[in-house]
Amino acid sequence: MINIFLKNFHLTGIRICLGLCFLLMILSCSEEKTVSHIDPVNWEKRYMALPEQDSLIKGSSYLSIYSSIYDGTERTLHHLTATASMRNVSNTDSIYILKAEYYNTQGELIRTYFNKPIFLKPLETIEIVIDQDDEYGGTGANFVFDWAVESHNHEPIFEAVMISTTGQQGISFTTRGIKL
Repeated sequence: MINIFLKNFHLTGIRICLGLCFLLMILSCSEEKTVSHIDPVNWEKRYMALPEQDSLIKGSSYLSIYSSIYDGTERTLHHLTATASMRNVSNTDSIYILKAEYYNTQGELIRTYFNKPIFLKPLETIEIVIDQDDEYGGTGANFVFDWAVESHNHEPIFEAVMISTTGQQGISFTTRGIKL
């Protein structure tokens, strides 16, 4: 009788131990949440040396981004998802974006998305997404883009769409870049 009791006790102990090990494995495998899409496009595949032509015109553009806006009072913030679009408006030639830098409200550099030339094919658009949980930019965040185009081409267009939905409440608006 004691042997049967010890055997059942032993089997119950093994089941509890296995259950705890399984639970521990599940809890330890959770992924760490990333704050922002640092690399939504594979920038490495887009890197390209600039052509050695003297006809390239270089410039910079500023794009305002609102990763947060005030909601009700200046003490309450509403966080937004922002999509910064880089658009090639040429229907015949590629253009080059040389650098994309993201700054916060205080004008401090938060991150550089790329700092080697990438290309955009004719009429192509690529985006950088600032996640709603990425609060680093604040109410006055911005991008500075350096670019190069052939002398006969249009300059790239930089636009941003900010959006958020909470319950049945939704908000969205856009901004457009200006040449520096």
